[in-house]
Amino acid sequence: MSRWGRIDVLVYNVGVSVMGGEQLLDQITDDTFDRVNRINLRGAVMAAKFVEPIMRKQGSGAIVSVSSITAIETFTPLIAYRTSKAGLTAFTQYFAMRNAEYGIRANSILPGLIETSMAVDTRMRLSGRSREDIVKERNSKVPLRRQGGSAWDVANAAVYLASDEAAFVTGVNLPVDGGALAKIGW
Repeated sequence: MSRWGRIDVLVYNVGVSVMGGEQLLDQITDDTFDRVNRINLRGAVMAAKFVEPIMRKQGSGAIVSVSSITAIETFTPLIAYRTSKAGLTAFTQYFAMRNAEYGIRANSILPGLIETSMAVDTRMRLSGRSREDIVKERNSKVPLRRQGGSAWDVANAAVYLASDEAAFVTGVNLPVDGGALAKIGW
C-alpha cells in the first residue's frame, strides 16, 4: 500500500504437507496438526483480513488461494494437510461471497501431483527412496500423459484467475491436476 497506493492481487501460495510428524489420525500430534494448519490456513485468513478493507475501498481486487485436490478427494491420509486445504477452499468461497458486491473476486487452485521440491524431494529425504522412483510412482497416478504437472501449470492458473480475463469468475475451485479428480470413480 505504501509503495503503490493499492492492492490488486493477493496470491496465497504457501503450504506444508509432509514434515516433522505423522499425519495419520491415530498418530498425529497436536503440534503437527497446529503447525500445518497455522501455515496452510491461518496465514491465508489473516492475509485476507488485512487486504479486504483496502480492496473494498478501491472496489476491486482478486485473491487466489493455492489449495490442493486433497481438499476434496479421499485417498490422501495426511489429516492435517487435508483439513487445512479443505479449510482454505471453504474460506476462499466464503470470502468470494462476502466480497462479491464490492467487486472483489476470490478463487482457489486445486493442484494435483505437481513435481516440486516440496512434493518430491521431501518425500525422497523422508523415505530414503530415489527421486526417480517417487516421480515414477506419482506420474502413474496422473491420467493426462501419465506425467505430473509443473509449478508453471499452477502459476499460469493463478495468472488467469488474477487477471481481467477472469473478471466474471469468483468462488471457483479450479483443479490443475491432469484429470485426477475426473478419474475418481472410474
